[in-house]
Amino acid sequence: MIIAIGSDHRGFNLKESLKTWLHLQGYETIDLGTDSEESVDYSDFALDVGKTVADGKANLGILICGTGIGMSIAANKVKDIRAARVCTVRDAEMSKRHNNANLLCFGADTGIDVKLAQDMIFAWLKHDFEAGRHLRRVDKITSYENGY
Repeated sequence: MIIAIGSDHRGFNLKESLKTWLHLQGYETIDLGTDSEESVDYSDFALDVGKTVADGKANLGILICGTGIGMSIAANKVKDIRAARVCTVRDAEMSKRHNNANLLCFGADTGIDVKLAQDMIFAWLKHDFEAGRHLRRVDKITSYENGY
């Protein structure tokens, strides 16, 4: 599995730690930046990661900024992306099980440390989309996105 990962300057250090951890777990990553703590615009990285997932160059994506909010807003502008901003392991699990989220977003400044981020990512990766009644709901969103 290939995971695209990106961050702005606020999420840079957490991104670097998670990238190493993902490799140790056997995942391939595509690091789309940023490459330092120098101030950058989160939207550039959110759109790049979103496009990489939507184009099939990566199976899933992870984005980190100060709060995770800006990244999720920007990434959700990319067609076929379902980005979920998560704060707990349960959020991450349910984003996959009920919403089929293909991109996970969280904030480095919100009390999410490396261990919690790892636990959220693990929960998100280990669960599958349950489909059923949830598929109908996700399909409605996709239909709207496609112009009805």
